[in-house]
Amino acid sequence: MLIEAAVASGPHAPLEFQLVELDEPRDDEVRIRFVASGVCHTDAAVRDGVIPTPLPAVLGHEGAGVIEAVGPSVRGLRAGDHVVLSANSCGRCDQCLLGRLAYCENLFAHNFAARRLDGTTSLSTPDGPVGSHFFGQSSFAAFSNVAERSVVKVSAAADLTVLAPLGCGVQTGAGAILNELRPGPGASVVVFGTGAVGTAAIMASRLTGATTIVAVDLVEGRLELAREIGATHTLNGRDPDIAIRLREITKGRGVDFALDTTGVPAVLRTAADALAVRGTVALVGSSHSGTEARFEIGDSLNKGWSFKTIIQGSSVPQVFIPALVSLWEQGRFPFDRIVTRYPAHEINEAFEDSERGTAIKPVIVY
Repeated sequence: MLIEAAVASGPHAPLEFQLVELDEPRDDEVRIRFVASGVCHTDAAVRDGVIPTPLPAVLGHEGAGVIEAVGPSVRGLRAGDHVVLSANSCGRCDQCLLGRLAYCENLFAHNFAARRLDGTTSLSTPDGPVGSHFFGQSSFAAFSNVAERSVVKVSAAADLTVLAPLGCGVQTGAGAILNELRPGPGASVVVFGTGAVGTAAIMASRLTGATTIVAVDLVEGRLELAREIGATHTLNGRDPDIAIRLREITKGRGVDFALDTTGVPAVLRTAADALAVRGTVALVGSSHSGTEARFEIGDSLNKGWSFKTIIQGSSVPQVFIPALVSLWEQGRFPFDRIVTRYPAHEINEAFEDSERGTAIKPVIVY
């Protein structure tokens, strides 16, 4: 089957739409006709070599669409189902069997290898294979053969151009708060970086017992939106005394929970310095392999603070994404406010607007 797809060919190169050959779905795959796909920072990181993935490949991992066909071993899904796609996992390792799909011990093989486990790709051109199955899906394409474990069924009445970002960025931010940090009544939370992940974390914090929710960013427009969707305070990241400001906001206590979505070591250090006794700082932002952060350990010993990393919001997508959809339908989780739609052929403009901060969550529409 000849389809159109946006191919990543090398570091920092724009994605190029090409005609590629799509093979037949395997037994445990479904063929998806894509309606939309979110553009995520992880796509840019892979495109630019921050996260190693063989190129050329079709990226995209926040897909939403309609099932066209299902493999013979697929259960609970059928042609015509409307679906949102998320990360892939093996389902067999200890972490998967414990319900910790985000921490699958075979995460890279199933999400970043751009191949099936047998080494084949579903995409090719006359010049050779093109990487597929990025996060089990490769959603920057008109159609794709997708791993069954990446598929989350949603209502046929839902707007797929809105739901697409739930597959990664939105569930990462919301899950970091609701699944991992779990602020209690009266807790204080600070979120560094109010892109899609950070904004979702702020909205999720409003659903908890947290009474102080601080947003930190460099872009004033993002801070304004943060105030509208749940932040009680905002700070510009250029302020050299962020940790002092956070102690002032919390009346000298420090913050109970700090979430860093940037992956910048200096930001992570600031987050740790701002913690209250027994506080927790969590990292969801990606960095180059080998990146290190420095923490103060002399005075910190008596604080008993914790540091953790979080992937994919520690969620089970088939459970957590429908829960977020329900919250959205009730008006309690208005993540649709961060979506900016682009025609599919403007995908490189979507990447650029995301990098500049003029679009919080670009979604390309087929």
